[in-house]
Amino acid sequence: MTLNICIAQLNLVVGDLAGNAQKIITAATSAYHDGARLVLTPELSICGYAAEDLFLRAAFIAACDAAVADVAKALAGFNDLCVVVGHPTGGDVRTRSVAVPGRFNSASVLREGKVIARYDKRELPNYQVFDERRYFSPGQGVCVFEAGASGVRVKVGVLICEDAWFEAPARDAAQAGAQLLAVINASPFHVGKGLEREQMMRERVLACGLPLVYAHLVGGQDEVVFEGRSFALNADGTVAARAPGFIENQLLVHVNQAQDAMFLSANIVPEQTADADLWHALVLGV
Repeated sequence: MTLNICIAQLNLVVGDLAGNAQKIITAATSAYHDGARLVLTPELSICGYAAEDLFLRAAFIAACDAAVADVAKALAGFNDLCVVVGHPTGGDVRTRSVAVPGRFNSASVLREGKVIARYDKRELPNYQVFDERRYFSPGQGVCVFEAGASGVRVKVGVLICEDAWFEAPARDAAQAGAQLLAVINASPFHVGKGLEREQMMRERVLACGLPLVYAHLVGGQDEVVFEGRSFALNADGTVAARAPGFIENQLLVHVNQAQDAMFLSANIVPEQTADADLWHALVLGV
């Protein structure tokens, strides 16, 4: 059984909802024709990271909802294609039969014109450049959906960035039946951060026994740079895929499953030197 996953490492513009939506549509269309049946986009891909006090405006949240609907409609004709998009959500959300007000940093799974699943980020960073507790409430659930064509479905558990740095979200997804973890991210660059991410995700896959695909943002936003370098890890912690840093990229990851064993494979771009990373970060930021 084989599933092809496209990691759409995109350079998105904060507040350009129409432009970001079109970029996602274009990437997903290209990926579908290349054989992908699951496309992952970065954290808050609809609105860009981070939109700061725009998150507090009801009209902005409504516009993000409309942009998600536009993406779903545009991709409705692609049978068996799932696309994970990041966006803010607002209003009352029913959790354990209780209406909980608040806004959430969410990921929606789009399939054939519909939102088939949604996940709300559970761990909200509030240090360094992060201020997510100002804008969002923590989610409380899990999201596991099936990706692929009929007869070759893989159960995918969604996590958002900081969630994957903690044990509970990944463990809960595994207990809910996930066979693979898909993590969408917007994680600022500093020297050595790429290796730190891979090592932390290695600890995560070894703890839960599941392979992991990590979709990361690329671009410059105010004082932060996102360097991309998306990757995938097999369940034994080995690197299965790595995208180049500091440029947009569509990384196609092949998921092969035989009985209970799942193996990921793709192109692996070598790590750069620290000096090269600094140079590219400065160029991208400027």
